[in-house]
Amino acid sequence: MPYVMPPETAPQDRIWMAFPREGATLGETLTEREAGYAAWAAVAHAIADHQPVSMIVDPTETARARRMLSSQIDLIERTIDDFWLRDSGPTFVHAEDGTLAAVDWVFNGWGGGDWTSATHDRHLAQFIAGLVGAPVISSLLVNEGGGIHVDGEGTILLTETVQLGPERNPYADAARVEAEMSRTLGTTRAIWLPRGLARDYEPFGTRGHVDIVATFPSPGTVLVHAQPDAGHPDHATMRDIRTILAEATDAKGRRLNLIDLPAPATQRDAHGFVDWSYVNHLVINGAVIACAFGEAQADQRAADILAAAYPGRRIIPVDARELFARGGGVHCITQQQPKPLK
Repeated sequence: MPYVMPPETAPQDRIWMAFPREGATLGETLTEREAGYAAWAAVAHAIADHQPVSMIVDPTETARARRMLSSQIDLIERTIDDFWLRDSGPTFVHAEDGTLAAVDWVFNGWGGGDWTSATHDRHLAQFIAGLVGAPVISSLLVNEGGGIHVDGEGTILLTETVQLGPERNPYADAARVEAEMSRTLGTTRAIWLPRGLARDYEPFGTRGHVDIVATFPSPGTVLVHAQPDAGHPDHATMRDIRTILAEATDAKGRRLNLIDLPAPATQRDAHGFVDWSYVNHLVINGAVIACAFGEAQADQRAADILAAAYPGRRIIPVDARELFARGGGVHCITQQQPKPLK
């Protein structure tokens, strides 16, 4: 394959993020907005202790970013619409010669909800690729980084309501999507999940991103969100998804080893059932930035499971409640830039 997306455990040069700016997802009140800024800053600082962080900052937020962020973090001014960099930024891959390239998906604001705009963010992947000096692989597929997970050995997790959703790709079918993933990411085996978590279909949701549902800590193994409470709508959803994963084989023909990551006990917030998930973590050099939810027992249980799944990496919990209140988690606001192979 000419391009291959490496696993998230591969050595990294840096993490890309975008600093929040005022808008629908940040919050309506000063208290809400300040909590959002603080949550993004906490994630950035946790990463910056281990490896470089580059932060895209809208000019309206430059002064605040300089005040709130450590000098360790590289600030880059550019007008942005939103600040979920996993989705609006590039997906980095290795070319055949081991050099870095960047996939530029079509970004339309998660299907074009009336609360968002992609006017500036649709060009963000090309902008970052230019800063890095990586050639751009243009794609006509509407997709986001949070809508895919790969094992680095040819297997990809996808969701029918994302890549095949009419608000994203009304004329695509599974075969066309799989062919495009093969061309851009080097995958040869797609495992399709029918949908995502319930909260993800509300106004600020992504309609089923896989990075809150399941991920590969290593080839042949999948960490799976588990909702043990039968009264929560995600209980049935995850039961069905787990069955699909248990019956699937990866690109190497292996049955998958499934490891449950149980959700915390909290079921609801002021807006309904929560989608708090420990699956939405970020792997960096020598560490994992894990979601925490203020429940000591559940947070520790998740940290222990992650430590076993990522041997040799330090588990660093960061309170993710303010992130999830806005529609995502630690993985959603970050994008890794892998090291070139040579």
